[in-house]
Amino acid sequence: MRRVVITGVGLLSPLGNSIESLKNSIIANYSGVKYMQSWAEEMRGMSTLIAAPITKQDFSDIPRKHRRSMGKVALMTTRSMQDAIKDSGLEEEQIKNPKTGISFGSTMGANETLMEWISTVYEHNGFKGQNSMMFLKSMSHTVVANIATAFGIVGRAIPTCSACTSSSQAIGVGYESIKYGMSDIMFVGGADGLHPLAAGVFEVMGATSIGFNENPSLTPKPFDKNRDGLVIGEGAGTLVLEEYEHAKKRGAKIYAELTGYATSCDGSHLTTPLRKGMQSVMEASLLDANLTPLDIGYINAHATATIKGDIEESHATYSIFGDKTAISSTKGYMGHLLGGCGVIESIIGLIALNDNLIPANKNLNEVDEACANLDYVMEHREESISHVMSNNFAFGGINTSLIFSKI
Repeated sequence: MRRVVITGVGLLSPLGNSIESLKNSIIANYSGVKYMQSWAEEMRGMSTLIAAPITKQDFSDIPRKHRRSMGKVALMTTRSMQDAIKDSGLEEEQIKNPKTGISFGSTMGANETLMEWISTVYEHNGFKGQNSMMFLKSMSHTVVANIATAFGIVGRAIPTCSACTSSSQAIGVGYESIKYGMSDIMFVGGADGLHPLAAGVFEVMGATSIGFNENPSLTPKPFDKNRDGLVIGEGAGTLVLEEYEHAKKRGAKIYAELTGYATSCDGSHLTTPLRKGMQSVMEASLLDANLTPLDIGYINAHATATIKGDIEESHATYSIFGDKTAISSTKGYMGHLLGGCGVIESIIGLIALNDNLIPANKNLNEVDEACANLDYVMEHREESISHVMSNNFAFGGINTSLIFSKI
């Protein structure tokens, strides 16, 4: 089996658009959650009026011939990939090599385009006035398709579309592609752009935070007894995965090694989380990495601040780790980035490994008694650790677990 390492990082997030700004925002306990005035004015009867947007967005340097088929989700991911390529030091011939591939995911395509498209069809009761690019922007594999074209990728191109596990599954697919010899380099990650459609869907399900519209920075509250639901955010990220010897040969900077990955499906309920499924995917990831629970120094939890989800995840985690392993959900800082959460939270794992920073659970004031007795990180810890686990769980009972390790 070949070893897989991370040699490049690019991101856009509510906490900043670089790994350094992301780290500094976490250290400062900054909240990316904002009151959405436009939602209050434009969305009739909507109770969810907070979200975590990316504040600085400029895609003008992406050539127009590529931009014209990109919605927001593809634009964001393209920008993150540009930054990851620059960070990795890869040359054009390496990027366009048949042994270089891509794997990216999002919940859907561009929601803003989908809504415009549907409105146009209904307005005209037909297809008059329809833009020929609308499908290319809103199709579920828009990110992979547009990146392949924009960067001249001729190797593997694998889309993952599984809501909250979209980018973590994409990372796992890239890892397996290199591990089993099908690729030498894989660009992996995912994104979702902010749109009231996503928040509205979760509001209808009773899953969104609606009690903190006047105090956005106090929510979401993963694991807290007073949590009242998730907050939608937006973000995009790209990791450059590379075969270890290939990276060493070209003198690449190495952030960490990706040593473990597992994905599974509960096969029981579309929306209710299953404790057994969460537990099994963490155990499988440890087995893949050939590690024990005691080896893991920090767990970045999925915990979105929903009532049922946090409880089930905490007990699944306790069944493996007990109260011996530091755990936090970083969604308290920037909400739930949906298809972007797995990759951004993986990057936070890299920060934990390389900067000895175990981030606190923001907005966790009093742990819910129904949650398991875990080692919830209440204040940032400066601690040297060797292995980080990052977990994500999605509708449909789809589970992922990734393990990153120091070289």
